[in-house]
Amino acid sequence: MIRVWRICKASWAGTAFSGRGAAENPGRWNPPGRRAVYGAESRALAALEILAHTQNKRRLRHAAFVVIPVDIPEALIARPTRYPAGWSELPVPSAARASGARQLEDPDFPVFRVPSAVVRGEFCFVLNPDHPHFVALVIGRPIPFQFDDRVLHSGT
Repeated sequence: MIRVWRICKASWAGTAFSGRGAAENPGRWNPPGRRAVYGAESRALAALEILAHTQNKRRLRHAAFVVIPVDIPEALIARPTRYPAGWSELPVPSAARASGARQLEDPDFPVFRVPSAVVRGEFCFVLNPDHPHFVALVIGRPIPFQFDDRVLHSGT
């Protein structure tokens, strides 16, 4: 089993694995309208991913967050070894989203591992809530999570 971590607002904990958020606000590895759930190999990386994608970090100070563990059988995780050129660039290249869309259609794997663009050498995981094997993932209870004020300080 591999443990993956997802951080979200506490008010969204009940729908944290619906994939609706990514369908409405596509990430690096899913096109618009395609449901996906993003997680990371550690709580720290999950927190950094949120910080990297939040413009106004002060808003994080007063929001209630949770971190949710997900245990995934290793046999259900695809581990691609090749990624489109420029996959880590901003704005997100359409080739990265197209590559992710292909992975989300894989009939054998409800999860695929991708490199983090925020911390090179570490990995994020994209979960497909529409996959028939998604039910084999063990989603844990939400645990309260708070961003430390030191990482939210703007320095100005």
